[in-house]
Amino acid sequence: MIFKGKSIISIRDLERGEIDYIIQKAIDVKNNLHQNALKDKRLTTLFFEPSTRTRLSFESAMVSLGGSFFSVTDTVSSSVQKGETLKDTIKTISGYTDVIVMRHRIDGAARAATDVTSIPIINAGDGTNQHPTQTLLDLYTMKEEFGTIDTLNIGILGDLKYGRTAHSLVMALSHYNVTIFLISSEILKMPDHFKIYLQNKKVKFKEVDSLSDIGLNLDFLYVTRIQRERFVDPQEYEQVAHSYRITKDTLSILNPNIKIMHPLPRVDEIAYDIDKTENAIYFKQAHNGIPVRQAILGLVTGVIE
Repeated sequence: MIFKGKSIISIRDLERGEIDYIIQKAIDVKNNLHQNALKDKRLTTLFFEPSTRTRLSFESAMVSLGGSFFSVTDTVSSSVQKGETLKDTIKTISGYTDVIVMRHRIDGAARAATDVTSIPIINAGDGTNQHPTQTLLDLYTMKEEFGTIDTLNIGILGDLKYGRTAHSLVMALSHYNVTIFLISSEILKMPDHFKIYLQNKKVKFKEVDSLSDIGLNLDFLYVTRIQRERFVDPQEYEQVAHSYRITKDTLSILNPNIKIMHPLPRVDEIAYDIDKTENAIYFKQAHNGIPVRQAILGLVTGVIE
C-alpha cells in the first residue's frame, strides 16, 4: 500500500484497508521494527492553536526514529503576525522540510494547505472539523485492548457538536461492525450530517442523553470535554458546562470491564480517582500517539512501506 507523498487530512479520505495498514505499521514500530527509519528527515510542526499531546508526540515520534523537527507554536512567532497568508507560509516552509503537521482554528485549513505544496500535510486538527491522527491512535488503542474493533459497543459522551475528535471517530468507526451510542444533551448533539453519514454507511447507532440505560452494554466509553473555546455565546456554554462527569458512582452502572478513553485535555469530566482504576486507559491512549504518529510519518515520507 503506497502512502509516500500522501497528505493525511480527513478520516473521510481513508478506506478501512488503509486504516488497518496504518495500525499494523504502528504495531510494528512499537515492536522496534523500524529503528532510525526517519534519519535525515525533517518535520515542521505548525500550530496556530494550543497543543500539548499532539505537537509533542509528533516531535517525539520524529526524534525517536532519528529525524529532526522545528516548530512554530503560535501566530505571534510567525510572519502571519505581519499579515502573511497561510498559503504563503506553507509555500515557504515547504522548502525547509519533508513533512508539515498543522493545527489551525479554521475548518478546512489543512486541506487548503495541500493546494500549494507537494510535500505531505498532516492535519493535527482544523477547527471543529477533523483530527485524523487522534482517531487513528484511538482505533489503535481499541484494537490493542480487545484485539479487534469489530463487534464493539462504543459510547461517545460529551461535546458531540463541536468535538472534532468525536467527528473523526464516528467516521472511522463506520468502517467496522460496531454499535455506537451518542450520549449528549440536546444542545451538544452530533451534527445531522455526521448522523446521515452513519445512516448511509448502515452503522448501528443510537442517540441518548444518559448513561443509565446503556452503561452495562458498553465496551468503551469515549469521554470528551465541553469546549468553551468553540462557543460563540458564553451563556450557551454555561448551560452545558459540567453537565457530564464520570465518577466512582458512575462506574457502578457501567460494564465492570469497560475501558474509559479521553482525547485529553480534561477539565472536570472525569474524576481524578478514576485514574487509578483498571478502567482508565486515557493516558495509555495518549502515549499511543508515539507509535501511531511514527508510523504515519514513516509512511508519508516513504521510509516505511
